[in-house]
Amino acid sequence: MKILLVALAVLVALPAWAQSEMKSELPASSQDRPWAKGVSPDAQKAANELFRQGNDLLKESLFVQAATKYREALKRWDHPGIHYNLALALLNLDRPVEVFGELEEAMKYGDAPLDPDKFAHAKRYRALIEKQLARVAISCETPGASVSMDGQPLFTAPGRYESLVRVGQHTIVATKTGFVPTQKTPILLAGQKHNIALTIYTADELTQYRRRWANAMPWSVLAAGVVVAGVGGIMHWQASEAIKSYDSGVTACGAASATGGCVPNASLTSKKETGDSLQIAAYAAYGIGAVAVAVGGVLAYLNRAKPYRVEPDKADKVAWTPLIGPSGAGLSATVHF
Repeated sequence: MKILLVALAVLVALPAWAQSEMKSELPASSQDRPWAKGVSPDAQKAANELFRQGNDLLKESLFVQAATKYREALKRWDHPGIHYNLALALLNLDRPVEVFGELEEAMKYGDAPLDPDKFAHAKRYRALIEKQLARVAISCETPGASVSMDGQPLFTAPGRYESLVRVGQHTIVATKTGFVPTQKTPILLAGQKHNIALTIYTADELTQYRRRWANAMPWSVLAAGVVVAGVGGIMHWQASEAIKSYDSGVTACGAASATGGCVPNASLTSKKETGDSLQIAAYAAYGIGAVAVAVGGVLAYLNRAKPYRVEPDKADKVAWTPLIGPSGAGLSATVHF
């Protein structure tokens, strides 16, 4: 479950900066300036005209159109001042990743192409925007796997993608035909680099098996039942031998008697009692053994291995992030649990 809470507690006011802080005109530059090298006077003039049109649109708060004009100007002249004003337009469009990139381009030659004040403003904006961004490095080594983030394709594996992104939760997915998709939803924290390695598996590789009890337990019960029944068989044989011995003794005793009758002596009586006792014990052992075998069979059935799918781990995180926009600044809290 994810809850996104945004508290717009205004911490810093940013009034009317679009008119007061934007670069208003690009002075013609000689070829000894690195940002003018290879740019003809005609290209500089065309870029300056598009730049002025973008400024007019920016003053009218037409930020999308202004950004379009600035990008057209950059095709003719890659000037830090154009990048600076494009950053201001994009700041209003809530595109912090692009703003950061444009400010980096605006500052790469120092303050010479801007002027010290604009350069100082660029440094301040970059520091604030950087606190809204996290750096992510995504890798996947499974050949042929397609990797995407938030629905946008990144690369086909094996490969690696590294970029700045907004802080907060992102959905990163790796897919390949015949494999189970791998999805990670990390919460990326401001000012940190997050390394995310994706590995995809087949359904068989993600399937494991488990039992209710140790595999030996039901078979031990069944084996014990067989042993008990076997002991009952031995006692049954002993009982049979004892009764046979008693019957033989009674027959011999009757043949020796003048009347043909026989009164069993203590020895014969003992054999009969032993035979009867062993027979009762044998039947009891048969019963106990049969029950144990049946129970062991039922336990073995209940304890058969059952498949289950291995799921990725999920972690709880909380992130507090400063925000900067055209009308103010504040805090964003992201809670995942």
